[in-house]
Amino acid sequence: MTNLWQRLSGREKGLVAIAMAVFLLIVMRILVVNPYLERREWVKTQLELEPQRLEKNLRYVAQKEEMVAALEAARRELREREPRLLTGDTASVSASDLQDAIQALAAKEGTQVITTRVLNPEPEGTFSKISIQMEIGAQIDQAANLIRSIETSSKLLVVDEINVRSLFRPIGLPQAPGLAQPAAQSLRLSLTVSGFARNQAGNSNQSDSVPQRSGSNPGKSF
Repeated sequence: MTNLWQRLSGREKGLVAIAMAVFLLIVMRILVVNPYLERREWVKTQLELEPQRLEKNLRYVAQKEEMVAALEAARRELREREPRLLTGDTASVSASDLQDAIQALAAKEGTQVITTRVLNPEPEGTFSKISIQMEIGAQIDQAANLIRSIETSSKLLVVDEINVRSLFRPIGLPQAPGLAQPAAQSLRLSLTVSGFARNQAGNSNQSDSVPQRSGSNPGKSF
């Protein structure tokens, strides 16, 4: 390397020195100058955003009392709704409580519960949504009263889905031998009703074995 350098002319040595200097400048820009400029730009941006953050935090502080009041109102509403939740330490027991509640309402309105099927529970945060699907026979006014009774029940119940099928047969239409003529304007309802239960320790939210109830309550049948 020393011999090669010595064989170079003065002009060539100057060009090599200039090239080395340019290379060093490029390396310094990449490794030193650019990171410094990027850091300075980042700091500048943060300083520009800091007043906005401070103003936002001050707004939060000013709303502290309002937020505390809203939180307390939410807690109070939760305490008021607590008695309306389904009872039971497991999903199956809560589903049984839901079935009992709907069966009682159906009997009160004089409708006929034909079949009942328990659906899988759905997690809703610290609560579980317990649902059952029921097939009910009723007249129009009975069906309307039953839906209203469910939605205004002492339990927190929701009608998620309802399908209605009419069994009305016009007077004079031929009837198959041996079959009774259904009552005028009879309906067959398929209802999906849900209630809510607080998650209990050790409750796996799995679909426990729940007796599937079928049959009819005392009331009008077709």
